[in-house]
Order: sequence, then structure tokens, then C-alpha cells
Amino acid sequence: MKIKLELKYTFCSVLCLLILIFQGSTVSANAVISPKDSVERELKKVLGRKIEFEKEKLLKIFDIKERLKLMRTPNDRYEFQEKLYNEFKTYQIDSAIFYVNENKKIAQQLNDIVKKNEVDIQLAGLYSSAGRFIESSEILKGIPRQSLSSEQEADYYRAFSDFYSHYGQSTNHYPYFTLSGIYRDSLLSVLPVDSREHRISSATRALFGNNYDKAEKELLQLLSEYKEPQHERAVIAYFLGLLYKNKDDQEKEIYYLGLSAITDIKNTVKDNASLQSLALVYFERNEIDNAYLFIQEAMEDALFCNVRFRTIENSSFYPIINSAFQEKELANKNQLKNFLYTISFMSILLLVAFIILYMQMKRLKRTRKDLKSLNNELQGLNGQLLKVNQDLQESNHIKEEYMAQFFELCSSYIDKLDNTRKGILKKISNNQLDELSKELKSQDFIKTELDDLYHNFDVIFLNLYPTFIQEFNKLLKPEEQLTLKHDELLNSELRIFALIRLGISDSTKIARFLRYSLRTVYNYRVKVRNKVLGSKEDFDEQIKEIGNLKF
Repeated sequence: MKIKLELKYTFCSVLCLLILIFQGSTVSANAVISPKDSVERELKKVLGRKIEFEKEKLLKIFDIKERLKLMRTPNDRYEFQEKLYNEFKTYQIDSAIFYVNENKKIAQQLNDIVKKNEVDIQLAGLYSSAGRFIESSEILKGIPRQSLSSEQEADYYRAFSDFYSHYGQSTNHYPYFTLSGIYRDSLLSVLPVDSREHRISSATRALFGNNYDKAEKELLQLLSEYKEPQHERAVIAYFLGLLYKNKDDQEKEIYYLGLSAITDIKNTVKDNASLQSLALVYFERNEIDNAYLFIQEAMEDALFCNVRFRTIENSSFYPIINSAFQEKELANKNQLKNFLYTISFMSILLLVAFIILYMQMKRLKRTRKDLKSLNNELQGLNGQLLKVNQDLQESNHIKEEYMAQFFELCSSYIDKLDNTRKGILKKISNNQLDELSKELKSQDFIKTELDDLYHNFDVIFLNLYPTFIQEFNKLLKPEEQLTLKHDELLNSELRIFALIRLGISDSTKIARFLRYSLRTVYNYRVKVRNKVLGSKEDFDEQIKEIGNLKF
């Protein structure tokens, strides 16, 4: 007995040592899930489907191009090339510029002043995004404002506002942002006051004018009015992210920037600012993996779309974040080496422990004399075994009884099949083909036989496991327990789990036996699992234990 205690002590010592080594590296998984975390997970899922969204975009572009080939009149070609411009302007600026230049040729050919002004405004906006500020400025200054329609006047002021905003971001020169604000005010003066664009521009003015309370109220209201995948939702969410950045609320900043990025990705908008802003805020929080992921995506989008001012911005932050990421990767590698050293040390300890255990096992050979003290315990066990044998004999008797029932049922079914065969032959010989066809098409015979089969199954099963229904209900919540009708032995749900108790767990086999669809069996199983009192994962195993002998 002393040697046994020594063995236990040695094993427990090694186990405690292993627990102490790993205890320092465990992290609690019970953190509360915040809206920020939820948006972060959704954003990563959407990023994983980025190629899928881009394929949809390209298919739409391909369809417009194919329809463009069929257009013969200049006005029709102008219309479809404008559609391509709208598809490309936030996706690939160079392609958008190409189709606007094609429309410019048509406008000159038609000598249409409205179309000329329209393509000039569009081209100026694209040049501004592409960093071709001189060309953009010359086009804007060359547009005769007095010839503009009210809608074109709004586009004109919007293009000027964007031009100075992009110029300011490229040069980091504050007066250009002031000019952008002035043109935004001009845009507000020509937009209908009740239009959504007017409200967005008004909220933007309040944001950049540091009137955060007004901006927050207006932007939140606007956000509730736009649903995915409307592009304006991304713009509004981005401004909300900037607002909360100015208010030093990083949780909300990440939440709304994440919403903006999700909408942009779903719309395949490569000219976006939210991913870059997300990378910066995660970098500030020292969450380097997320910062690196988002700055990579932002850089790729900006280069693909050829948005020069965004490429410049990303390029200024990318080396810093990349350097921090590489340092973290190096630290992770060093940590991995330390883990390997620790595991190696633990392996040596385990080897030593096994050697000690082996030596102790050799000493156990000399303790056989102590086995006499175990005989008394064995006598008690023998008594239990006798009881088990009695139970087994009773079980064998039950099996013999049901084997006889089984053969009787089989014999009965063979007789029925033979009688059916004789009846078919008789009707064929009597040329009663219509009556025979009617009988063969009828489901009454099958239904009757199935009812008999299920009844016999219920009777036999409940004789084998008389407490099955009571024990099954004990596994369910009190309010969800099953109640049978007065003429039922088992219902559909109980038959499914009765088969599982008999070791038939495959839903396909259960469906075939009960003549249900696989979906019906699956729904029944899921429905009952949702009523379980304890663990859903252990439910099937608990079913298989019903009726087992317990000691």
C-alpha cells in the first residue's frame, strides 16, 4: 500500500507541474461581446467574400459593355457609356476617365452644351481623385457657369468642393480645406432643402465646423434612413466615425468606420477612406494584426483604383504599421521558441517520471502478499456479479421471448406476401387488370401494415424499456416534456429517439425505417434538442443510457 501511495504522489507531482507551466499562458474566453467586436467579425467575414462581390461588379460591367456594342445612335451610346462611368468612378478611375472622354467626343459631335458641361464636370472630378489637379482645375475654371442647369450647378459646386478637399489632403495645406467648405456652402444654396443630399452636406458642415451635437443628431437620423447596400450609408457611417474620433470615443469610432467599410466592400468601392482610418485607430490601440490587415486592404484598393491622394496617405502610414507588424511577428517567433524549449523541458520531465513509474512497477512485484487483503473486497464484488448474472439471465429470457415474436411476425408477413401473390395471380388469370391496378396503386395496405409494424415496435420496445418515456422526459425542461394521446404508445419524436436508444443514430436509416424525409427527421431531432434541460451535445449519449443497469 505504501508503494501505491508513492506512485500516486509521483504522478500528482508531475501533473501539478504541467498545470503550473501552462497556467501562465491561458486567457479567459468569457469576455463580453461589444457592438465593436460584432462589427469587426462581420467586416472580416465580408473581406473574405471580397472577390465574390467584385465578380458581381465585373459581371454587371460586362453586361453594360455588351449592351453598349448594340447601341447605334450617339445618344444611346452616351447613355450606356455614362452607366459605365458610374460603375467605374469608385472602382477604377482610369476606366471611368476613358468612358467620360468617349462621351466628350459624342457631346462635341452633337454640339450639345448640356452634355459638354456634364462630361467636363465628371472629368474634373475624376482628375481630382487621380491627383491630376492642374488638369482638373483648368476644366473647372473653363466651365461657363451661366450655361449650367440647376442640377449641373449642384454637380459643379460639388466637384469644386471635392477638388479642394483632395488637394488639401495631398498637400496638407489648410486653406484648401477652407475653400472646400466655401464650395460646400454654395452647394447647399442650390440643393433642395428637404433633399437627403442637402441634409448630408449640412451635417458634414456641422461636423467640420465642430458642431458635434448637431452633426451627431443629423448623421444618426440619416444613417437610419439608408439601408445596405446604398452607397450613401458608407459615407454617413464614415462621417460618424470621424465625429467619434474627434470626441475620443474609440469604441463608436471603430463601430461606424466598420459599418462604412462593410458597405463599401459589398458595393466594391475601391475609393474608400474607412479601411485606412480603421487601420490607424487599431494601431493606436496597439492591435497590430488588425491594423496591418486593414492598411494592406486600403493600400491595395487605392493602388487598384488609382486614387492618388489616398495612395499618398496610405504610403505615409504603411511603413510604420508594417514595421510594427514585423516586430510583433518576430516577438511571436521568439515566444514560439520559448514554448518549444518549455515543451522539451516538460518532455524530459515526463521521461523521468515514466522511468520512476517503471521502477515503482518493478517494486510492485514484491507486494503480491498484500493481495490477500483484497480477497474480502472481491467477495463483495462476487455478490454484485451474481446479481448482474441474474439480471442477465432475465435479459436473455426476454430476448428469447422477443426472438420468438420476431419469427412469428416474419412468418406472418411471409404468409401475407404469399396471399397477396396468390391474389395477384388470380386476378391476372381472371383478367381483372383494372381492379388489380387499383389495388396496387392504393396505399391503404401499406398504411395498415406500417401501423401494425409501428404498433408492434412500440409494444416490444416499451416491454424492453418500460421506463423509457419517464426517463426521456426527465432529460427535458419541465414545460417542454412530451405528453402522449390516450391511444398512443409512442409518438413520432419518441420513435426517433427509441431507435437511437437501440443504436441506430444515422438519420438516413431512421428516415428509411419511419418512412419520413431526412429533413423531417433532422427537424424532429433539432426540435427536441432545443428542449433539453442539460447539455445538448451529450443528449444522444444520455438517451443510449436509458434503461441501463446502474451500480
